[in-house]
Amino acid sequence: QIPLPDKESRKSILKINAEKIPTITEASDPKHIDFEKLAEITDGLSGADTASIANTAVSLVIHEFLDSHPDVKDIEKTSIDAKVSMKHFEEAVKKVREQKDLKLGEKLVASYYR
Repeated sequence: QIPLPDKESRKSILKINAEKIPTITEASDPKHIDFEKLAEITDGLSGADTASIANTAVSLVIHEFLDSHPDVKDIEKTSIDAKVSMKHFEEAVKKVREQKDLKLGEKLVASYYR
């Protein structure tokens, strides 16, 4: 079994995956990504779960954009200049944890009926 990553490893995983997406990086911006805090709140997640957080955060930004532009014609005329904020990362952590818990529940049910 592969051990779970420690805080510094999770922080590195988060930073590497965040490099690939547009994020708010200015420390003076209250929405900037606080990797130290993210590393703390991802305790107990695997490396793969931690890596998936960035993609989940991007999905949240896309959904927000689509929700705010219900008319497809508006989207065609709009340039997307959305950036992933700390709020998106925190929500992504919640979603990844929910998925992990759901998978664990499915495994428990499956093992019960064997």
